[in-house]
Amino acid sequence: MNSLRIAWTELRRITAGRLPRLAVIAMILVPSLYAGLYLYANHDPYARLNQVPAALVVADTGATGTDGQPMEAGRKVADNLLSSNSFDWSEVSQQEAEQGVEEGWFDFALVIGRDFSRSLSSVGTVDPRQARIRLITNDANSYLSTTIANTVVDKVRDAVASEVSLEASQTFLVGLADVRKGLLDGAKGAKKLHDGLATAQQGSKTLRDGAGQLSTGAGDLSAGADELNTGLETIVTKVSPLPAKTAELARGARQVADADQQIADVGTRVAGAADRVTEGYRDGRNDLSALMDEQGLTAEQKRSLLAIYDRLGEPIRAADREAGKVSAKLNTLARGADKVADGADQLAAATPALVSGVRQAAGGSQRLADGASKLETGATRLSAGATELNAGLKQLTKGAGDLRKGLADGAEQVPAMDAEQRAAIADAIGNPVDVRSQAQTEAGSYGAGLAPFFMALATWIGGYVLFLLVRPLSNRALAANQTPVRIALGGWFTPALIGVAQVTTMLAIVGLALGIEPANVLGTWLFLILITGCFVAIIHALNALWGTPGQFLGLVLMVLQLVTAGGTFPWQTIPQPLYVLHHLLPMSYAVDGLRQLLYGGLEARVLTDVAVLGVWLMLALFVTSRVARKQRVWTPKRVKPELVL
Repeated sequence: MNSLRIAWTELRRITAGRLPRLAVIAMILVPSLYAGLYLYANHDPYARLNQVPAALVVADTGATGTDGQPMEAGRKVADNLLSSNSFDWSEVSQQEAEQGVEEGWFDFALVIGRDFSRSLSSVGTVDPRQARIRLITNDANSYLSTTIANTVVDKVRDAVASEVSLEASQTFLVGLADVRKGLLDGAKGAKKLHDGLATAQQGSKTLRDGAGQLSTGAGDLSAGADELNTGLETIVTKVSPLPAKTAELARGARQVADADQQIADVGTRVAGAADRVTEGYRDGRNDLSALMDEQGLTAEQKRSLLAIYDRLGEPIRAADREAGKVSAKLNTLARGADKVADGADQLAAATPALVSGVRQAAGGSQRLADGASKLETGATRLSAGATELNAGLKQLTKGAGDLRKGLADGAEQVPAMDAEQRAAIADAIGNPVDVRSQAQTEAGSYGAGLAPFFMALATWIGGYVLFLLVRPLSNRALAANQTPVRIALGGWFTPALIGVAQVTTMLAIVGLALGIEPANVLGTWLFLILITGCFVAIIHALNALWGTPGQFLGLVLMVLQLVTAGGTFPWQTIPQPLYVLHHLLPMSYAVDGLRQLLYGGLEARVLTDVAVLGVWLMLALFVTSRVARKQRVWTPKRVKPELVL
C-alpha cells in the first residue's frame, strides 16, 4: 500500500454515494463562493457611489467679487457637485438635511454657509476670512460613507482653493503689471521732474544774480536819492524867502514903472523906435522864459539864462544913447519898468507854487530814498533766499535723478508679461503641483485590489472545510504498519487534490466571471496550487496532531492570519506586537505572491514567497509524519477520545 493507494482509497470513501459526491462538489465550490461573491460585491464600489444618498444645503447669499461682478461661489460649488454624479445628491434645507442624516435618509449632508462667497471675496482684502463648508455625518448610517464624504469635502476644498488661488494670482499679476507700468510712468515723470528742477535750478541761479544786481542798484539809487534829497532840502531853504521878496520886488517895480511912465511921457518923440526895440527885447525875453519853462529849467537856471539874455539890453541902450533920443530911452525904460513890474507880479504869484513844488520834490526824494533803502534790503534778502533755493533745487535735482534711476531699475526688476503669460503663471501658482501617477503595476479595480487577500483566505477556508469529510490519517494504513511518511503523504494527497480543484475553479470564476485577469495566468495557477498544498498540509497536521481541538486551532490560525496578512491595509498599520506573526505566518507570503503574479510585479519576490510556503509545507508534512509514527501505537485515549465532533 503506497501513498497514492492510500489517497485513492480515501477519495473513494468520501465519494461513495450521491450525497457524498455532492458534498465534495460543494467543498470544491466553497473557495469560489467565498472569494467570488465577496469580490463580485466589492468589484468597484466607487463606481456606485452615485447611489449613496447625500444632502446638499446651499445657504450662500452671494457677494461682489474683486472685479465688481456678482459672485455666487456657493451656487457654483453646488452645481459642480450636482453635475458630478459623485453621490445621489439632493438639494434640501438645512433642517431637512439634519433630520435626514439623523433618521438615515441621507448618509451625510454638506452645508455651504451664508458667508461662503463673502469669505472667498475677502481674500484680496486686508481682512481675509476662511470660507467654511460644514459636513454633517452619522457613523450609525455608514462609517465608510463618512470617510468617503470627508474625501469629497477635501476635494471640494482643494478645487475651491485652486480656483481662488488662480483668481488671486491673476489679480496679483495684473496689479504687478500695473506696478511695472506705474514704475515706468514714474520714471518718465521723475525724468521730467529732474529736467524741470534743473531748469528751476538755473533759474534760481539767474534770480540770485539778478537779486544781487538789484541790491547793488538799489543801494546806488538809495545813495543818489539821499544826495538828491540833501540838495532839494538846500534849495527849499534857499527858496523859502522868495515869495516875500518877490512880492516886495513887485511893489518896487510897480513904483518904478509909474515914475518911468511919467518920464517917458517927456520923451514921446523917441517913443516909437524905443518902443519897437523894447517890444522886441521883451518878446524875446518872454519867449525865452516860456521855452525855459517848457524845458523844465529851475528858477536858478532861468535867472542865469535871463541874465545872459539881459546883457543884450546894454547894446540897445547904447543904441538909444547913440540915437540921442532920451525920450525913447525914457519910454523904453517906462515900458520896461512896466513889464518888469508885470513880470515881478507874475514872479511873485508863481514863487509860492515853485516853493511848494520844491518842497514836494524834497518830500518825494525822501520817500524815494526810503523806498530805495527798503528795496535794497529786500533785494539782499531775495538774493540770500535765491542762494538757498539754488542749493535746495540742486539737492532736489540730484534726488529726482536718483528717483528716476531707482524707478527705472525697479521697473526692470518687474518682468513684462502679456495676458497669456500671466494666465500661465497664475495657473502654475493656483496649481503648483502637477501630480502624475506612474503605476509600475496596476490592479485595475477595487475588487482586483482585494483579490489576492480573499483568494488566499478562500483557499484556507477551502482547505479547512475539507477535513469535515476527509480523515487526516488512514486507520487502515496505520494498522498495516505503513511508514509514517507514506501515511502522512497518503492523508495529504486527497485533500490536496481537491484543493487543486478548488483553486482551479476559483481562478476560473474570478478571471472569467469577474474579469480579474492575472498578468501571469500560469504562474498564478501554479502558485495557487502551492498555496492550497501548503494550507492543506498545515490544517492536516493540526487535525492529525490534536484532532477536533486541532481543527479549532486551524480556525484560530485563520483568524490570526486574516488580521496580520496585510490584505486590505498595508501590514505596517497593524499593531506592532503582531509584526512577528506577519513575518512568520504563511498567508502573508501567499497574499504577497498573488499580488506580484496578478498585477505583474517582481518575480524575484514570488520566489521568496514560494520558498517560505515550501518550508511551511515540508514542516507540516514532517509534523504529520511524526504524528503518524506515534499513532501506529493505539492508546486508550485514541480508542475513546475526550472530545469528538
